Amino acid sequence: MGVAVRLNDVSKKFGSFFANSNISLSVEEGTIHALVGENGAGKSTLTKIIYGMHLQTSGEMSIQGKPVRFSSPREAIKAGIGMVHQHFMLVPELSVAENIILGHEETGLFRSLPLKKAKALIKKDAEAYGLAVDPDAPVANLSIGEQQRVEILKLLFRQAAIMIFDEPTAVLTPSETDRLFATLRSLRARGKTVILITHKLDEVLKVADTISVMRKGEIVGTVPASSVTKQELAHMMVGRSVLLRVINPPASPQKIILHIHKLRYLTPTGEEKLHDLSLNIRAGEIYGIAGVEGNGQSELLKALWGLAPAGTSLSGEATLKGTSLIGKSPAAIAHLGVSHTPENRLRHAVILDYSISGNLLFGRHRERSFHQGIGFNKRVIKAYTETMIADYDIRCTSPTRQPLSDLSGGNQQKVVLARELGRPRISLLILAQPTHGVDIGAIETIHKKIIEARDSGIAILLVSSELEEIIALSTRIACFYKGSVRHEFSQEEVELKRVAEHEFEKEIGLYIT
Repeated sequence: MGVAVRLNDVSKKFGSFFANSNISLSVEEGTIHALVGENGAGKSTLTKIIYGMHLQTSGEMSIQGKPVRFSSPREAIKAGIGMVHQHFMLVPELSVAENIILGHEETGLFRSLPLKKAKALIKKDAEAYGLAVDPDAPVANLSIGEQQRVEILKLLFRQAAIMIFDEPTAVLTPSETDRLFATLRSLRARGKTVILITHKLDEVLKVADTISVMRKGEIVGTVPASSVTKQELAHMMVGRSVLLRVINPPASPQKIILHIHKLRYLTPTGEEKLHDLSLNIRAGEIYGIAGVEGNGQSELLKALWGLAPAGTSLSGEATLKGTSLIGKSPAAIAHLGVSHTPENRLRHAVILDYSISGNLLFGRHRERSFHQGIGFNKRVIKAYTETMIADYDIRCTSPTRQPLSDLSGGNQQKVVLARELGRPRISLLILAQPTHGVDIGAIETIHKKIIEARDSGIAILLVSSELEEIIALSTRIACFYKGSVRHEFSQEEVELKRVAEHEFEKEIGLYIT
């Protein structure tokens, strides 16, 4: 086989900052080639150069032996390159088929869209690659895993030979991840070339043929997946030994902080999302919620943080130290001592155009410690910002001038976690997907911070699609199914089963599917 993508001394500079520096890389045809590295290591920038979203500052690139210099994704698509982004590029109001042909309609002025022909091709590709999806279904009605299938079918429809996947398993359940890997192997078997960006080393070792490790904008090594261990990869990524399993001594739960009794959640259209949900969370414990997406986790978070849409019907109890949270605004709930990292940071936690320092201050701007007279105490804010950046290893160049949009998704998540875990006088900490898109080195730090918060007496509600994370951190585990707790593992059970992690994951899986 030949070389699908070849890069020679490729660099990308933003101002005075080198996101990529003298990258030389060869990706062989018909292989799965993984790019791994910490947040901000330059992985996404590099693949955006390959896909034509960025023009390299210097260096040369060739695709299947032909020198290229893309100035737009359209040029890359014509060269046989496709990309599935971490945040899907789909229009919810359109059908599957309409999304797939969007931008590739191949029809003349005043002529109808060739939907019938497109649907036939979509069904053919769906059957060939195991990507079951209804071409007529509105994208808004699809699960995350189904939406990802649409993105892959979009690349197949455009006859892409080289496919780039940016953190494709970040929001998938374990069963959806397995199906995706089966699809990637099927693509490889049919001669497609896959470039995979991920921070999940277990998955990399399971599916990739070759792994390239990036650190601080450079390639520090390329190795066959069969010749390297998870610990060795982590060391290459971070430049030091990494603790792959958090040290989690037994918790000492105290009084009940959050009490939920027969909580019922009806959407404005009358769909029941929570059904007589009852649970208690105590000070000094981490209560983990495991479940396949769509079983009520999101609705529970909305109810507890005052984000239920207008027209939602909530009944039952949800009290914080005896005070009801139902119907209160997020600001009022925060004032009661609740801190929250939301599932969707872009919608509910940050403003991308604002500075890193500004985002670290959001929601905390009324705290007296940040004020001096009638204005802000710039010296205190500067010291606070520097501390958060150092403690959470937030990769940035100028916290007061650099917009948050300049940071990688993982570094944006670190900003949210630093702000929310650092709030004073917290009684309840609600963590939704806390390490979504975060690299292995930062996960180690974040998990330590979460354990420290628990040991300081804070009650923690943890919702995560990562079963490994739920098992590693939780004091007790609730298995969510159809809006209620199907089974709860006690503290004693969790501590005993944690030593046999893989078997525990399978046991949890029986209760959440």
